[in-house]
Amino acid sequence: MEINYRETAKDLLVRINIHDKYGTRNIDEWSVEVLRPKAGMKILDVGCGAGKQCFLYSDVTDRQASIIGGDFSTELLEQARATNAQRGDEVEFQVLDFNTRWDFADGVFDLVSSAFAIYYATDLEFTFSEAHRVLKPGGRLFVTGPLPENKRLFYEIIQEASKKPIPRMPGSSRFRTEIYAAIDGSFATTQLLTFENPITFPDVAPFMDYVQASLSEDRKLWTSMFTDAGEYAALIEDIRGVAARWLSRDGKLIMTKVVGGILATK
Repeated sequence: MEINYRETAKDLLVRINIHDKYGTRNIDEWSVEVLRPKAGMKILDVGCGAGKQCFLYSDVTDRQASIIGGDFSTELLEQARATNAQRGDEVEFQVLDFNTRWDFADGVFDLVSSAFAIYYATDLEFTFSEAHRVLKPGGRLFVTGPLPENKRLFYEIIQEASKKPIPRMPGSSRFRTEIYAAIDGSFATTQLLTFENPITFPDVAPFMDYVQASLSEDRKLWTSMFTDAGEYAALIEDIRGVAARWLSRDGKLIMTKVVGGILATK
């Protein structure tokens, strides 16, 4: 599958902040529960963004693990390095494109993780073969991403407002099928875990912040619904109207994030 866009750092961080503020469950706590990272481990986070997962691993291991974060976005890497300096941490951040060979020797990591990123890879079999290659025997891969039932309210409101079908999403449309199959084809054991996080919007404004961070004109997945700034603005107003009606009817807007976690062992 060819992915022909890169999501903006600003939009990504807006959505992460909304998950943290309005969600009822913490995906970081779930990840730690699943992985139990320990001091002395060597960990690689692929598509690390601004370093959130890397800093989580550092905190949980009392800064006693060797952690590398890799991402294609130099903007997000700059933010990660700035946070690293503020924290006085020793996480290493570097440019990493999961569509090309990774600059690591074979069998060096205990854990390779990727949170909401690696499903944008063009060649899944190549990408997961790289993850397999750099892991030690018995090392683990943990990949998270949206499942098809993810945030139905969000899509239902947009579909009602636009009267158009929702475009195919690279994450939710691939996770349980192509992505699981590509990992299962390379690793000794593979299992699919599920995490649900109901996000309750008390009013329309934060929901619309989430919508605009998802439908931004820079996020090219949605261009089947608008072709220029005028059409985008009109769609946003239509969505706002539908969201307001749903809020008036139901008293709140609850959008449930349904996340898959694929845990595999080499």
